[in-house]
Amino acid sequence: MKDPMKMLRQVQQMQDRMAKVQKELEEETVEARSGGGAVRVVVTGAQKVVSVHVEAGATEDLGMLQDLVLAAVNEALDKSRELQATKMQAVTSGLGLPPGLLQ
Repeated sequence: MKDPMKMLRQVQQMQDRMAKVQKELEEETVEARSGGGAVRVVVTGAQKVVSVHVEAGATEDLGMLQDLVLAAVNEALDKSRELQATKMQAVTSGLGLPPGLLQ
């Protein structure tokens, strides 16, 4: 170990950057649609569903509506995880850690 104090400072800086990114992710949103826009779901970068909008005409077939909501929620959560991974990768890129280690 070359300089333990330098390494400690780097770890503290990384923790500060990660906390900042996590706060940003709580405020950023992604949106997914299904059924040609009949169902729209908005999720934060921290994987919290903040809204679900269903067009009035989409409620005629309950089974179809359930499938559309599931599809939109899953797509929005996937987009949210991609956003989170991209932002966290930017924080940890200079550390020489294997990809995905801190996720």
